[in-house]
Amino acid sequence: MLKVNGIEDLGLENIGKVYHNLSYEELFDHEVANNEGKVSSSGAFMVDTGVFTGRSPKDKYFVKQDPSQKYISWGAINQPTTKEVFDELFVIAKKQLSNKDLYIQDAYAGASLDSRKSIRVVAEVAWQAHFVKNMFIRPDEKDLVDFKPDFTLYVACKTVDKNYKKHGLNSDVFVIFNVEENIAIIGGTWYGGEIKKGVFSMMNYWLPLEGKLSMHCSANVGADGDAALFFGLSGTGKTTLSTDPKRQLIGDDEHGWDDNGIFNFEGGCYAKCINLKEENEPEIFHAIKRDALLENVVADENGVVDYDDGSKTENTRVSYPIYFIENFKEDSKAGHPKKIIFLSADAFGVLPPVSKLTKEQAMYYFMSGYTAKVAGTERGITEPVATFSSCFGEAFLPLHPTVYAKLLGEKIDKHGVEVFLVNTGWSGGAYGVGSRMSIKATRACISAILDGSINDSEFEKLPIFDLSVPKSLDGVETKLLNPKNSWEDKEEYDKTSQKLANMFIENFKKYITADSDFSEFGPKL
Repeated sequence: MLKVNGIEDLGLENIGKVYHNLSYEELFDHEVANNEGKVSSSGAFMVDTGVFTGRSPKDKYFVKQDPSQKYISWGAINQPTTKEVFDELFVIAKKQLSNKDLYIQDAYAGASLDSRKSIRVVAEVAWQAHFVKNMFIRPDEKDLVDFKPDFTLYVACKTVDKNYKKHGLNSDVFVIFNVEENIAIIGGTWYGGEIKKGVFSMMNYWLPLEGKLSMHCSANVGADGDAALFFGLSGTGKTTLSTDPKRQLIGDDEHGWDDNGIFNFEGGCYAKCINLKEENEPEIFHAIKRDALLENVVADENGVVDYDDGSKTENTRVSYPIYFIENFKEDSKAGHPKKIIFLSADAFGVLPPVSKLTKEQAMYYFMSGYTAKVAGTERGITEPVATFSSCFGEAFLPLHPTVYAKLLGEKIDKHGVEVFLVNTGWSGGAYGVGSRMSIKATRACISAILDGSINDSEFEKLPIFDLSVPKSLDGVETKLLNPKNSWEDKEEYDKTSQKLANMFIENFKKYITADSDFSEFGPKL
């Protein structure tokens, strides 16, 4: 086994055996020997993450200190804590990880050699090392000889902060980033996504300060090298629509955009698998095999998973290396994109199935990050609820949203990128009256964008939202293109359109600063 460079710098005492970058076969053997979970009938290893089956955003903090405090956008998303609290909890985390065998996984975040960061994750649980191996870019043996981490993440999931009230924290769980020391510590939660999104948060801090855009999006590329980005919140079709047999998948969730083009941050996928069916999502279904890792699923005594069972959580997940997707791009990068697509599942039925945006409108809708939850998705929701998450990933943005929006605008200008807004939600009425846009119609919109044929259409302006909408498009029923035409009650459409516009306007007020105001490019009442 290779010597682990820098192990003496971890600050741990009496380290036992160090399992460093184990192979998948070795990790599987450890998971089984440690009784960390069970093997599914498909060969994937199944684990439960305990009380936490999702991220714990109220327990995420950054140490408030110079120079990072000048750049971080402080608030409910990026909560401050002190260096003293961090130091006390770091002692607790290190104590938990001392005097035992450890799993150390080294990996890269970012496929671009000019932009990637070296990540080290220290854990006492084999499946968490397996998760890191799945999700990030796996170094070659030669890379490990001189591997030096840019950032180290200590996963002390078996300990908690008993003095959290004294420390001014939300609970005994803690996820704390010390930017200056290039360290993060996780305590009290076993959820794998906390590791993934922790690294993503740091990439979202580092890259924009280097003039590079970090993005919560999927990406694919055509045979001619024409790359496209797909932004969207959960349920909008980001993963499904970027998976295209005619185009290679670069990645399904996290990307960067530097002077060379776009690149995946990750080396794997972390897909929801609630209600997963082979006929609907065959790529994900067939990726659940040996070396994949299932979280919080329900299975029978033979390991047969019931993907419809959400009794543990609706957020059942599977992680797997990206090469499990047949049509993936091996180097996980491409040139500068020609098309950007914002996906919104509008449950109000107001937005058109497709519209073309100006650069300024693109920045407005990017900062808005709109979709809508429908009745039944959460307790107490009986009618559509607008959801806004700036840059389609506000929970992971340490900097102010305008930083990312301005970078996007600069890149749109520099590389002549076309931007489109696609509604994968409802038409003919709001949820409960209208119907969900068919995947066939949505794919026709996407195809027309990607092959450029949408630009052959004649466009008209949508009132209030001022969106440019094609009057006709192959594969899409004409009356759907202007959403008002698809509503029986035109007066009700106007009322609902005004209601949604007002939600946009009210939400956007918080993004207006003295030197940045894109509100004039949004809806107007």
